[in-house]
Amino acid sequence: MTISQAIMNCMGKYATFSGRAPRSEFWWFYLFTVLISWGAQVAAYAAFPTDPVFAEVPSTLVGLVFLLPMLAAASRRLHDIGRSGWWQLLILTGVGIVLLVFWWVQTSQTNENKYGSPVE
Repeated sequence: MTISQAIMNCMGKYATFSGRAPRSEFWWFYLFTVLISWGAQVAAYAAFPTDPVFAEVPSTLVGLVFLLPMLAAASRRLHDIGRSGWWQLLILTGVGIVLLVFWWVQTSQTNENKYGSPVE
């Protein structure tokens, strides 16, 4: 899956937590959200160099816009390896991010699981 396909797919499934997402879809969309957030922050710091508090606002707004589709894509990615999307709550522990990243980088299950058929 290309980066443009991943972005279109994830934004098209803005709040869809069901189904599956291959590794490429999840990671391309993650990269896109990080780059957009950084771009917004750099532009804001360039526009308002003397007001660092206000310069954080665009990056925060971008983060809020992409929060729901990112959570949905991460949930679908966990479904792709046979795990529940609720495992994302591990991120609240701080160290749970290590386990989540380990799961997110795993190879997709090639057979159908309780979350649906594999996605190409």
